[in-house]
Amino acid sequence: MRKPPVKESLKPNSSGSQSLKKRFSALQNLPRFFRLVWKTNKTLTIGNILFRLIKSGLPLLMLYVGKELIDEVIRLMDHRTDSHQYLWTLVGTELGLTILSDLLNRCINLFDSLLGDLVANKTSVDLVHHAAKLDLYQFENPIFYDKLERARRQTSGRTVLLSQTLAQMQDIVTLLSLGAGLVIFNPWLILILIIAVIPSFLGETHFNERTYSLTRSWTPERRELDYLRYLGSSSETAKEVKVFGLENYLADRFKSLSDEYYLANRRISISRASWGYFLSAIGTIAYYGAYVFVLVQTLSGLITVGTMTFLSGSFQRMHGMLQGIMSRFSGIAENALYLQDLFDFFEIRPTILANENGKLIPNPVRKGITFENVGFKYPDTEFWALRNLSFSIKPGEKLALVGENGAGKTTLVKLLACLYKPTEGRILIDGVDLLDYQLADLRANIGIIFQDYIRYEMTVSDNIAVGDIEQQNDSKAIENAANMSMAFEVVDHLPNKFQQVLGKRFKDGTELSGGQWQKIALARAYMRDAQLIVLDEPTSALDARAEHEVFKRFTSLIEGKMAVLISHRFSTVRMADRILFLENGRLIEYGSHEQLLIQDGKYAELFQLQAQGYL
Repeated sequence: MRKPPVKESLKPNSSGSQSLKKRFSALQNLPRFFRLVWKTNKTLTIGNILFRLIKSGLPLLMLYVGKELIDEVIRLMDHRTDSHQYLWTLVGTELGLTILSDLLNRCINLFDSLLGDLVANKTSVDLVHHAAKLDLYQFENPIFYDKLERARRQTSGRTVLLSQTLAQMQDIVTLLSLGAGLVIFNPWLILILIIAVIPSFLGETHFNERTYSLTRSWTPERRELDYLRYLGSSSETAKEVKVFGLENYLADRFKSLSDEYYLANRRISISRASWGYFLSAIGTIAYYGAYVFVLVQTLSGLITVGTMTFLSGSFQRMHGMLQGIMSRFSGIAENALYLQDLFDFFEIRPTILANENGKLIPNPVRKGITFENVGFKYPDTEFWALRNLSFSIKPGEKLALVGENGAGKTTLVKLLACLYKPTEGRILIDGVDLLDYQLADLRANIGIIFQDYIRYEMTVSDNIAVGDIEQQNDSKAIENAANMSMAFEVVDHLPNKFQQVLGKRFKDGTELSGGQWQKIALARAYMRDAQLIVLDEPTSALDARAEHEVFKRFTSLIEGKMAVLISHRFSTVRMADRILFLENGRLIEYGSHEQLLIQDGKYAELFQLQAQGYL
């Protein structure tokens, strides 16, 4: 079992620890964040700020009314014949302020919740749109995937940062108003107050830095923990886990990795609790020193009891607020650091651009598709997945790609769909480079069913409609596609027909066999009126009779169109007009089925081996 490496960031003097300067610089993310909030919903944003501004002035008013109330009670006790009208006016005012404060709190919490949900939703939508623009190879890079995972985690929980930042602004306004009263009485109380909270603030900042560093450095391991949890408790993996007895292996591996993270986090948590108590005690002693000073002034007759109540209340509130502001600042800075992960992801740019000002695909394509000395290797590798490929596909022609696993067949198809960009050479459609066409229009003219097609746990109708999502409400087109792919006979036995949910993830879902799923996936190819149809192992899960029927219908579908077939079954391959045989990413043989048999090369050898299996 792999033992996780020791994380450098867990050491006290780790170079990965975030400096205070960096935490301040992370606050630069807040304007961008609030622009996002503003764009999400202007009305809720303005309402939230307005409510908080009103709420920020209430503490000073309530303390002042309380001061006047106490002084008025003492005055009335000394002068029993005076009117009580002012007293009851003060009581009514305090009651009104209390009711208003509660109403504002509820409005603020409501607006925070609604606005936070909307921001999370918008961020998730933006993440999906941006991820769709990025290159396929980026998703196959573990470093990129770590960035994606960190960004995905930031799409939720933004309500906390929103509430923290707005509450910070509200408390600062309140603090300034309360501070004005203390300054008038004795400016030294403000200095004592600041000294009381600085130790606690520095401690919280330090431990938040260590927590962030730990969380960030463990991103790959946390992804592995999520994956192990999925493997151990998923309907997709349950069969193999049971048959191979993997439960102990997966549980032990999860426990080993999670225990390592727990121990690292525990060290930080214990240190944080210990130092937090000590530093907080310093602040408490300073606070009570100032409180004693106010009491002495009252006993000396220098201030009234009401003024003492006002000052002690102001000092107590300011102490709590300043402590909260300092602590919250650390939390805001930490969340702003995490927010950087989200913005960093949005800064990633694809190498294959949408080219919205590019050419449209000719309709119909007249000359066909040409590969000119095309080569491709994945970034940061020296291995060529494809090299020196030169061939053409003419309009109305069926081309089959043949070769052993790893020969580069699927990679070639991904190049054709502009999911990858050639490392060298060019791919042309009617003499124009593929990259000079509008990307969306190019892909709209290509219909591909990959071998590892997605089994969407949605309705049958949705599963078929993904072939051309613009027709998701066209029931006739969906039914016709199901009929052409032989999926209609599968649908006919389902209780809710085309509205039947597939898979077992959701209530009343129905699981299909591999062959049934493949017929549903094939229906997607019939949804799109594409000029090029690509099927990657389209019938691997079908029996021989079903396969023959599928290709019989498929021949009528691609009449007059270009088609690329990838298959290990030579009964399928021989239907193609020409066959391209790949080996280690290079073109070895090229011709019709009959021509390649006459050549008696690699293709003929594999054909004979497969034929012998039927003897």
